Amino acid sequence: MNVKKESRRVLPARQRTKRRSVTMTDIAALAGVSQTTVSLVLNDALGARLTNQTRQLVLEAARELGYRRLNRREAVRPAANSAKVIGVMVDELSTDPWCAIALDGIRQKATEYGVAVSIAVTQGDRDLELIAHAQLRDLALFGLIYATIQTRRIRPASIFTYQPTILLNCHVADRSLPSVTPREILGGRTATDRLLRGGHTRIGLITGETWMDAMGDRLKGYRQALAAHEIPFDAELVRPGNWEPSAGYEQTYALMQLEKPPTAIFCANDLMALGCFDALKEMGKRIPEDVAVIGYDDREIAQFLRPALTTILLPHFDMGVLATEYLIDHAQRPRMRPAQIKVDCPLVDRASVNASPVSGGNRH
Repeated sequence: MNVKKESRRVLPARQRTKRRSVTMTDIAALAGVSQTTVSLVLNDALGARLTNQTRQLVLEAARELGYRRLNRREAVRPAANSAKVIGVMVDELSTDPWCAIALDGIRQKATEYGVAVSIAVTQGDRDLELIAHAQLRDLALFGLIYATIQTRRIRPASIFTYQPTILLNCHVADRSLPSVTPREILGGRTATDRLLRGGHTRIGLITGETWMDAMGDRLKGYRQALAAHEIPFDAELVRPGNWEPSAGYEQTYALMQLEKPPTAIFCANDLMALGCFDALKEMGKRIPEDVAVIGYDDREIAQFLRPALTTILLPHFDMGVLATEYLIDHAQRPRMRPAQIKVDCPLVDRASVNASPVSGGNRH
């Protein structure tokens, strides 16, 4: 991995001091690497193919931010509760890294309080949820975190009323349960605004399935950013995708064949950005000189593309931390109005978007 020290992004002082503790997401932003890389370095993961330069970059960022993991002797147990296990129900496990990243955040925060974590995969099946709950209940259960792979609305099972529960990456319509979800509308707006600040006004968007909550919100953010800059929404610049590289490839060709093609493309996830890169390079287009590209997710591959991909980070690690923290803080004193926590999706600024406003050509 060839990570340049100059690529590190300095966090504003108020952003660094706002949190009660430094997270791996903070370290990733300062070091200019993904949160997965930070997790591998700080957890001394065996077999991780990372260069010494990358390891030192992460460790230096951690030291600069004052990050320190508590060891078992320093862990403080909740004084008024003898329960020692947080149960985590996950609707599915997949090849996507998000579940593992969120679980890492849950484990880290739970360890600080001397609380163990037990995980059950339920496939979203009510019968399996009942079985999992019965098993977890025998473990001196502190409370439940119910997590979904896709950000979505759920119908809560009755078992969630039996003990403190918080929803992770999902929510209920009546807000009767606390939840932690990504602030996707702001993420879509941040991505589009970054391209607008680069001087682009013809911005293509390659979507995922728009029936999904996450995509619907990212599209809202895209439209909000355009409206804020008094740029009319142009439906022909929005192309349907399916989260796969093939969609990014095909829809990039479709966008670039328009009579007035875009000078920047917002891909709704990093995998479609990978396909977008391939298509643009086949057409002889330079990134970002001819066409700027921004992704969404901050997958591990984003930093290895050439040029490295500017993207929006999905804060699943922080979401796991916050869900655990909330559960421990409020398990014995639940709020009258359950909190609906939205976590910002920060910009990870790399090289696929020009650094300064452009001029000339068809950009304005």
